[in-house]
Amino acid sequence: MLLIAVAAVRISSRSGLPSLLLYLGIGIAIGQDGIGNVHFDNAELTQVIGYAALVVILAEGGLGTKWKEIKPALPMAAVLSTAGVAVSVGVTAAAAHYWVGLDWRQALIIGAVVSSTDAAAVFSVLRKVPLPSRITGTLEAESGFNDAPVVILVVAFSTTGPVDSWYVLLGTIAMELAIGAAVGLAVGFLGSFGLRHVALPASGLYPIAVMAIAVVAYAAGAMAHGSGFLAVYLASVILGNARLPHAPANRGFAEGLGWIAQIGMFVLLGLLVTPHELVDDFWPAVMVGLVLTLVARPLSVFLSLLPFRVPWQEQALMSWAGLRGAVPIILATIPMVSGIEGSEKIFNIVFVLVVVYTLVQGPTLPWLARALRLGDGSEAADLGIESAPLERLRGHLLSVAVPQKSRMHGVEVAELRLPPGAAVTLVVREGKSFVPSPATVLRRGDELLVVATDPVRDATERRLRAVGQGGKLAGWLGTAGSGK
Repeated sequence: MLLIAVAAVRISSRSGLPSLLLYLGIGIAIGQDGIGNVHFDNAELTQVIGYAALVVILAEGGLGTKWKEIKPALPMAAVLSTAGVAVSVGVTAAAAHYWVGLDWRQALIIGAVVSSTDAAAVFSVLRKVPLPSRITGTLEAESGFNDAPVVILVVAFSTTGPVDSWYVLLGTIAMELAIGAAVGLAVGFLGSFGLRHVALPASGLYPIAVMAIAVVAYAAGAMAHGSGFLAVYLASVILGNARLPHAPANRGFAEGLGWIAQIGMFVLLGLLVTPHELVDDFWPAVMVGLVLTLVARPLSVFLSLLPFRVPWQEQALMSWAGLRGAVPIILATIPMVSGIEGSEKIFNIVFVLVVVYTLVQGPTLPWLARALRLGDGSEAADLGIESAPLERLRGHLLSVAVPQKSRMHGVEVAELRLPPGAAVTLVVREGKSFVPSPATVLRRGDELLVVATDPVRDATERRLRAVGQGGKLAGWLGTAGSGK
């Protein structure tokens, strides 16, 4: 099983297909209509495990989110995640009711379920296409934010009895989002403060502590009757941008857990589905997906971004990049657990829709980005900096990796102009290490060891990042982060 999962990862990485399809295929292959003939129909267990996996995936996504990229895109992402979701739900539900013939409750559930985008699916196929930071920031923030209102809507539509009025739903969504945001910000800031000021006895405990804080954010948000998903995402964004010790190791650990969560979740979802029952719901799923992809998603993007005057090329790419991943399939188990009439049909339609349109949209996203001339290779790559605290020496050892597109290339060590109390002590180049002189010219691919005293640690890192973005004249030309 492990070998199959590893092979799926490699195929996904090389083909550009989201791993969703491969892992679902594994689950279907060992399911009751496959070679394994494993019978599994526990929707409640699938929902619980799916929620747990989503917490890990959202935490991993938040830790890898760069604040400087999503900050300018936050207003657009917020509108897309609220008003955009409302437009998408309404248009898709109308199509499911009038075109496919579902009753309004079933149509609204499907409309809400498929209105959540998936960051992992989007960026797994766009990883080789450099895009402007406004697009990547908007898509990433939207996918992190829109899970919360969608979950609230699906739960509301899946309750037995009459559905609440629209203004009640709107108030509930606003309240839960506000509580979730407050809890996530509080846990994130408190957690990052603690990790920066409390020395753990082993470096391997930092990644575990970071993930534990993210889980606490979800639990606290849910217990406060807020959105736990929004809480865990915001807390993870703060932790990922807080310059914590061993930050690359923290992200690597979270990424590994995210892969494990995705593999287990998708295989379980593949086991839950009964392939021979999908035949009758194939064309209804294609019809609903057609409206969602060609009408609902573009209309929601157009109306949401209208006040921001976004170029039509960027709107077109963001419309096509609304990939649906694991979240819709997991949310489709909510009406099954609630005992809603026709819930099996809803699950089958959502399952087919996600698979078919991910297969269509995924491989074509890089091509569309190039066709719209949105590939942006001009931005300098950010430095990879890892901090190892030297508690007894009241200092920090910074490991700095100079990427290929960094403007630190060609800069002399003296031209870094690090603050007093910081110095470059070692350079590793092509496998060989040496102690640099002030006239040593830094090159792409170099790894630097920088020692900084505790008071100037943050200023040193800001200065290094500024030079990486703006070159030797950083600070003089308006680039932030000068250590002078």
